[in-house]
Amino acid sequence: MSVPPRRFPRLALFDLDGTLLDSAPDMLATVNVLRAERGLPPMALAALRPHVSKGARAMLAAGFPHLEASEREAMVPAFLAAYERELARHGAPFDGVEAMLGALEADGARWGIVTNKPEYLARQLLPLLGWDARCAVLVGGDTLPVRKPDPEPLLHAARALGVAPQACVYVGDDERDIVAARAAGMPSVVALWGYRPDGEDPASWRGDVMIEAPEALSAAAAWPQAQGGAPE
Repeated sequence: MSVPPRRFPRLALFDLDGTLLDSAPDMLATVNVLRAERGLPPMALAALRPHVSKGARAMLAAGFPHLEASEREAMVPAFLAAYERELARHGAPFDGVEAMLGALEADGARWGIVTNKPEYLARQLLPLLGWDARCAVLVGGDTLPVRKPDPEPLLHAARALGVAPQACVYVGDDERDIVAARAAGMPSVVALWGYRPDGEDPASWRGDVMIEAPEALSAAAAWPQAQGGAPE
């Protein structure tokens, strides 16, 4: 008896920054706007890049290490306002992401985004990337009372599309992505092409598979096996 060919998961969920989108150049422009306002020289991309997936506060800590945490916290609204002006002006999807998304769609699979980025910013990004009509579900960091590593944003996305969690796969470049997926009962993919500080060992996150580049996920066989696709 022949073995049927592997198919993509019925619902693939992705982190955004560092997984689908190389947003580090936009984030760098944002930090450097704030640094210039304070008379500081521009920061280098290599110094900021490892912190991008950790969020605004981590990037502010990298960009303004001389400030107290309370002073950086007060800068968060200015950071978000500056970032809104820089959306998709400098960054772009990682090489291979469009091919991967196209392969999912050609197989009849759906895909969505679960990010800790504020929802209003993520929603502004989608049409700039041409993804607004393609992304089946979007959950932001403030869509719910909790965010990753809590599993509820992933479960919320699955419920919104009537897909059982075990029929989904979550892809992310940060440990909290993989923690959230495991708690949600979803197979997970560690995106090794994303943003990580030196010294982090992604093997310790215990994802189901680790993938070096997005184009590898254009093949169904590279994905961890999800179970079925019917609602619970």
